Amino acid sequence: MLTSAARTLLRGGSAVAKRTPTASRTFAASSDEPLVKTALYALHKEIGGDMVPFAGYELPVLYKSENGGVMKEHLWCRTEGKASLFDVSHMGQIRWHGKDRAAFLEKIVVGDIAGLDAGSGCLSLVTNASGGIIDDTVITNAGEYIYMVVNGATKFGDMNHFQEQMDQFDGDVTMEYLEDSMQLLALQGPGAAEAVQKILPSGFDLTSMAFMTGVDTTLDGIDGCRITRCGYTGEDGFEIAMPAENAVSIASKLLSDPTVNATGLGARDSLRLEAGLCLYGHDLNETINPVEGALAWTMGGPKSRRRKEGGFLGAEHILKPDGKLQKVAKKRVGIKGMKAPAREGAEIYDAAGENKIGDVTSGTFSPCLKAPIAMGYVETPLSKVGTEISLKIRGKMQKAEITKMPFVESRYYRVPE
Repeated sequence: MLTSAARTLLRGGSAVAKRTPTASRTFAASSDEPLVKTALYALHKEIGGDMVPFAGYELPVLYKSENGGVMKEHLWCRTEGKASLFDVSHMGQIRWHGKDRAAFLEKIVVGDIAGLDAGSGCLSLVTNASGGIIDDTVITNAGEYIYMVVNGATKFGDMNHFQEQMDQFDGDVTMEYLEDSMQLLALQGPGAAEAVQKILPSGFDLTSMAFMTGVDTTLDGIDGCRITRCGYTGEDGFEIAMPAENAVSIASKLLSDPTVNATGLGARDSLRLEAGLCLYGHDLNETINPVEGALAWTMGGPKSRRRKEGGFLGAEHILKPDGKLQKVAKKRVGIKGMKAPAREGAEIYDAAGENKIGDVTSGTFSPCLKAPIAMGYVETPLSKVGTEISLKIRGKMQKAEITKMPFVESRYYRVPE
């Protein structure tokens, strides 16, 4: 069981770039190059990983094991006391240096980066001059540097864009791309905290570690690692970065815990859809702006500094001069009530089935709800929750309705008061 987005995607030494013309670098991944193997490739194969091409890498879509398969892997991640381990080393990890690093980032992303306390992070959006979304990214103030994680499929294009903007920026900023020297794992699920605690230093207090915060630390006694409380499943969880040479030992230590299950791209995609989270290139792209994508909250509230000041690429196409949102013709919505899964590209019509009003961008059968769910864009006047619509699925019209997201209640961690 794969979402429509997953079906489509599955077909198919550290560099430093400075803000000077002489230091400009073009980042690229040639389509002629062989697929990259993460440091965990042999381990994936050993434990039954079904390897597929993804974002230029060879990664497991699922595992052929006792607890493997998309359905089992998905449900494991939602089960009390359990945790799922994902290899997300294809993602792009970047460190930003220089006294003007926050000011520069606020030119290229919509979020309040200067206002992040040390250790705090946020989801933000990289925009183009038209206000379209180039990528979504998690950015954390690591104190002496700013840590950014971008999508694997877009990281080279992102960095070319960043370099172009650096060449026009009059300030002190340096971009350090970690390439594959650092690997990245995601540990997700209700049991993630208990599992990761076992490899953290003695006395590391996870109970006071809020969601969307991160810190450099040791893992299983290994220096040079980093842990961020965040994820892509709607559950509590962590993304943990470590030197490539230590990735197998850390992953093996986590997998030796019987509560931890190796999980592939298929379940990662269905989990994120249940959580109402976007997959770039499907639910978001360079022609969709934050308001259309229902992500205006990444800029802050109506009275926030970023809403009032703008200052990022394309702000004038997203915000009015007073900081209010520009009106848009379409909006991203959740969809439920149909009898069969609506795959990416399925057409959305009004309740009468006469006028096309949009398209599905992601769809699957929800393992938790035991029903089809989908995400897509519809004309703004018909985007209200509860609006009855029709979907054209395999040439036949099916009744459905607009629903709120997430489809499954999120369980992000909150520090006890």
